[in-house]
Amino acid sequence: MTTPVPWTSLTPHEDAADIETAIRRVLNRGWFVLGPEVEGFEAEFAAATGSRHAVAVASGTDALMLILRALGLNSGDEVITTALSAVYTAQAVMMTGAVPVFADIEPRRLTLDLNQVEALICPRTAAILPVHLYGQPAPVDELAALAGRHGLALVEDCCQAHLATCNGVPVGTRGAAAAYSFYPTKNLGALGDGGAVCTDDGDLADRIRQLRNGGQTRRDHHTEVAGHSRLDELHAAVLRARLPHLADWTRRRRVIAGRYRAGLSTSPVRVPPELDAGHVYHLFPVLTDRRDQLRNHLRQREIASLIHYPVPMSAQPAFASVSPAPSPVAQRVCDELLSLPLYPALADDDVTRVIDAVCAWPVT
Repeated sequence: MTTPVPWTSLTPHEDAADIETAIRRVLNRGWFVLGPEVEGFEAEFAAATGSRHAVAVASGTDALMLILRALGLNSGDEVITTALSAVYTAQAVMMTGAVPVFADIEPRRLTLDLNQVEALICPRTAAILPVHLYGQPAPVDELAALAGRHGLALVEDCCQAHLATCNGVPVGTRGAAAAYSFYPTKNLGALGDGGAVCTDDGDLADRIRQLRNGGQTRRDHHTEVAGHSRLDELHAAVLRARLPHLADWTRRRRVIAGRYRAGLSTSPVRVPPELDAGHVYHLFPVLTDRRDQLRNHLRQREIASLIHYPVPMSAQPAFASVSPAPSPVAQRVCDELLSLPLYPALADDDVTRVIDAVCAWPVT
């Protein structure tokens, strides 16, 4: 009997002892919100991402929302973003009262199409929000230049791109700020939700710290209405334990992706090209116009797969009120894309099983 190949594995592996030590440290200290673990993680994550400041918050969605709010976006301001991402990217825009405007994607990179973005800029545009999707960097140099020419804020969604680089420079360092997610399936995951804002702007970081904690300027003194979005000490301690492993995990992801690329080069599926060596392979998508048949073929061989994402944001009912234009390239990708298993603990033999199964899929 063959052992199933799961789509991912969230069980601690080489980091297990470090995680247990970190959790015990927090329990013994008895301090669970906005304490030394959060402060330590913020300093360490800022260094890892090449940023001057990191502010830990409750989720990647909150990180995006807090950036936009701290930048002063108002009701009716427009934010140009990609049609292909998790819906939380655009939901964060709407949570500030701003309006998401969806640009279609470049069909090879699967991130924002620069020409589409430029065509959508208007007097109401306040920001451009690219997503470094599946670990592949968006063309952030060109987007930063475009934002600069038009006096717009550039906010990077790095929730799927921990340690990614674009043209050798860390993602998240070109614009006003960047958002990261530590959802358990991310390249750096907590044991629940978590996120961070990274920025070189000290004033912006201070503003986000105020907004994440009820609008406080100091204890029990609140200058404005704000919610709370805080990374718990337990999650921060776990992330501190895992962060030293992230570089090795990233190398392992790239090794697996390289094997997939070589092994699937003559298979019936299309593999999006690696357009920057800084790709960190949060996911490994392949494309086929017979996705359901391929997924069933893999399932019969006890190989799991997932779809990221079945509906473009421009077609989601949640955003109907902003009357988005169709995004035909994103729609085609959403109809064809399937994510294969890729995670650091994936065994070499299982990588071979996945490659052999895809290559054995009959073309009819």
